[in-house]
Amino acid sequence: MRPFLSGALLLMLALVMETARSDDLFDPLSDPADRVISLPYAFWNESFGTAVGYVHAVNGFMQPQARALGTLIAGSTGSAMGFFMGQNFRPFASDRLFFDPIVSLGYFNDADAYVDGNPAFPDVRAGSNASDPDDRITGSGWDNFFRLRLRYLLDIGSGRDELIPRYTIKHGLPVGESLGGTRYNPLESGWTYLELRPFYRSQSLDVDGDEVEQQTNGVEFTLFWDNRDYPASATRGNGLTLKVARDWELLDSSGSWTNLAMEYDHYLDLGASDSYRQRVVAFNFWTAYSPTWEVQPDGTIEHRPPAFSGATLGGLFRMRAYPSQRFSDKAAIYYAAELRMTPKWNFFDSYPWLQRHLGVEWIQLVPFVELGRVAPNWDVSTLHEEMQWDVGVGLRAWAKGLVVRIDVAASEEDVGVQMMVGQPFQF
Repeated sequence: MRPFLSGALLLMLALVMETARSDDLFDPLSDPADRVISLPYAFWNESFGTAVGYVHAVNGFMQPQARALGTLIAGSTGSAMGFFMGQNFRPFASDRLFFDPIVSLGYFNDADAYVDGNPAFPDVRAGSNASDPDDRITGSGWDNFFRLRLRYLLDIGSGRDELIPRYTIKHGLPVGESLGGTRYNPLESGWTYLELRPFYRSQSLDVDGDEVEQQTNGVEFTLFWDNRDYPASATRGNGLTLKVARDWELLDSSGSWTNLAMEYDHYLDLGASDSYRQRVVAFNFWTAYSPTWEVQPDGTIEHRPPAFSGATLGGLFRMRAYPSQRFSDKAAIYYAAELRMTPKWNFFDSYPWLQRHLGVEWIQLVPFVELGRVAPNWDVSTLHEEMQWDVGVGLRAWAKGLVVRIDVAASEEDVGVQMMVGQPFQF
């Protein structure tokens, strides 16, 4: 199966920059080769098939703290896309205001969408917790989107004196003391941001001559407390996100909707051992709810968010054994636990010619377990009945300032392989 439009995120396989919202500052006087990734690549996944692409990324682009990346991808399935991303730009010489733009244009062939329309399943809504994995439609179409995240750092906690987290890195891990995770009070520890993110996304899918279209545009409002000691590989601390997304049905929007979401992650340091530089237990909790979701007498749903913006499970970040947007409903809940183990041994050190290009400073072995459920209402009892589950293991690497990961997970329904950059929590 090729989940519809999952490639819009899977392009990050192309060594996209780590998009955690607090990042180490690259020294502008360092060797430019240590700040640039520019190379062709090849990979396989269900969206693109066998694919080739080219990526060019620069740390310290135009401003010391800023990053930029562009990539082009084409695959044997007929899918192709282009993508540009910027991060940590400071407009108008501001100290506390940052902006992060994203633009993507993509065409996806023979893609799956877990939405109603399959005549073989007339009585169960596609994507619900009880839905059949074959209850989907397949077609080809475009997925184009734009997002611009504006972030303002509040003058509290660690952000009072240190506007951008700075780390002294040795072999890919920080040395010395970090300001994050020292206390569990945002007034005393961590960086707290107010975020405003205008967004636009247009999707179309040609299914046997019928056009299935969806356009959405609006704004996300977010409060993010980043209290991790090192986002790329945290050993202590926590992160908390509170988010409200709203589409007012302006311009060419398909309909108005509102979605509420919360995410919390927490880290426990198990310390080093004879074989491992770092051992950490990472926990994550996420939930979402759409108060505008209305089921009509004929069974249709109005004022629902699109699956990629609402209470959705499956894909790169949550319930990784399942295809992208496999489950969606009015409400969702999700739990995960990972054991992140960074061995002292590094496979890439045995191949100096490869290391010169990739710069892999550590690898990480990560067994994990996930539980989740979507439901027609946010009810504690319902959300904890008949929950979906999966177990898996990940292989992650730190390459030139990027966390690259491959996660393999198995469930009662399927086995999924997810390739991405960045740790899956608070992405």
